[in-house]
Amino acid sequence: MLHFTHHGAVRGVTGSCHRLTLPDGQAVLVDCGLFQGAETSPDGASASQLDIDFSLDKVRALVVTHVHIDHVGRIPYLLAAGFRGPIYCSQASAQLLPLVLEDALEVGFTRNRSLIAKFMALLKDRTVPLPYKQWQTIIAGSPGLRVRLQPAGHILGSAYVEFDATQTGQPSQRVVFSGDLGAPYTPLLPAPQPPMRADVLVLESTYGDRVHDSRKTRRQRLQALCEHAFSNGGTVLVPAFSIGRTQELLYELEEIIHRNGQRQAAPGLAWGDVQIVVDSPLAADFTAGYARLKEHWDAEARRKLAAGRHPLAFDQVTTVADHAAHLQMVQGLARSGRPAIVIAASGMCSGGRIVNYLKAMLGDPRHDVLFCGYQAAGTAGRAIQQYGPKGGWVELDGQRIDIRAKVHTLAGYSAHADQQDLLRFIGRMKTPPRQVRLVHGDQEAKQALANCIRQRQPGVEVVVPHS
Repeated sequence: MLHFTHHGAVRGVTGSCHRLTLPDGQAVLVDCGLFQGAETSPDGASASQLDIDFSLDKVRALVVTHVHIDHVGRIPYLLAAGFRGPIYCSQASAQLLPLVLEDALEVGFTRNRSLIAKFMALLKDRTVPLPYKQWQTIIAGSPGLRVRLQPAGHILGSAYVEFDATQTGQPSQRVVFSGDLGAPYTPLLPAPQPPMRADVLVLESTYGDRVHDSRKTRRQRLQALCEHAFSNGGTVLVPAFSIGRTQELLYELEEIIHRNGQRQAAPGLAWGDVQIVVDSPLAADFTAGYARLKEHWDAEARRKLAAGRHPLAFDQVTTVADHAAHLQMVQGLARSGRPAIVIAASGMCSGGRIVNYLKAMLGDPRHDVLFCGYQAAGTAGRAIQQYGPKGGWVELDGQRIDIRAKVHTLAGYSAHADQQDLLRFIGRMKTPPRQVRLVHGDQEAKQALANCIRQRQPGVEVVVPHS
C-alpha cells in the first residue's frame, strides 16, 4: 500500500515537501521548500523546520516541480542532512534552479564564495534534467516506481508529476502531484493539460475559493490603474516574485505599450515614454533565462518574436543592478513625482528591495501599490493588502509606516489556477482519481474546494491532510 506524508504546505501555502512511500519503505520526495510568513511561527511550522527533521534512510530521490523558493529553498538543508539521491526536474528548471539557490545562499546563508561554489558543484552533480512526457525509472524492482513530468503552466519549467507505482502480481497505481498549476492564458506559457488518469491526486488549493478575472479584464484594469497613478504624479509599486511574475508583468506591459503607442498615459506622458523599472538582480537573471529558453514559450509569444517584438526586453525597461543604483532610484522616484512602474522583489514584501520603496513611498498618497500575487498570512504584503485600504499601518524593518498610498489587488495576474481551473483539472481526466489530497492552501480555500469536488465528483474521496 502506498503511503503519503506531508512535511510542509499542509497548514498554509509554503514549505512544500511531500513524501510518497512504497510498500517496502522506499520513498521519494516531491519538492523541499522554505516556509514563509506566519508559517514560520511557533504556532505554525516553526523556523526549526528549516532543518530536515525526518528520516532520509530510504529516500531514493527528490523530484522538483518548479524553482520557486517555497518549493526548493530547503534543498541545501536536505543535502546537509545526508540526502545522497538524484534531484529530478524539467530541463528548463535544471537551468534555472542554480540561479535560485545561489541567490538564496548568498542572501540567507553565507557570503563565503568557496562554500557556495562547493554546494553549487554538488547541486550540478545531483541534478538530472528530464524532458517532459517521458517516463523515467527511479526505483527499480518490485515494488518499483517510474516518474513522468508534464507542463504545469505555472512558471517556466514548472511541471506536475506523474508516478507509476508497480508491484509484481498487482495492478499499477498512478499518483499525480500537481505542484503549482498555472492559470489558462498565463502570459508566455501553454496552459496545463490534465493527465489521462490518476488513482490519487495531490492537488494544490491556493485559490480553491476564488475565481480570477479574465486576461482581457485584468489587462484593462492594469492599464487603468497605471493611468490613474500617473495622473497623480506617482509611481506604481509592484511587489513581484523574481521568477515568473516579473516576466509575466513585463509581457503584459509590452502589450499595453504596443497597443497604445503615443496615446496619453497621463497629461504630457505618452505610454511609449513610461519608464518601467525592474529592480532585482535575480529577476534580471531570470528574465534573461526566460529569453534563452524561448522554445518553451507558447505560440502567441513566439508569434510576437517572429514579428520583431521583444516582450521581455523592450526599450522602456530599466534594470537596476547594484545596491547604490537601487538606493538612488528609490530616492529619485520618491522625490521627483516622475511617473514610473517599479517591479521589485520580494513578492510578499517580506524582504528584498521592494521594502526600501515601501518605506520611502507608502506614506505618500501620490503613489499606488499593486499586488498581483498571493500574500501569505503573517507577511508584510498581507498586512498592507489588508489594512492599507482602511488607512492602517504596517511594520517594515522595525518601523511603523502609515499607509497613505492607494493599495490595489489584481488577483487575475496570479500564476496559480483558480477554483474553476482546479475543478476542470480533475473533471477532464478520462479516469478520475479515487482520492484527492488537498495541500498548499489556507484552510478556507481547501475547505471550499473540497466541498466543490464532493459536489461535482461524488465518488471521489477528498482528504485534507494535517501531516
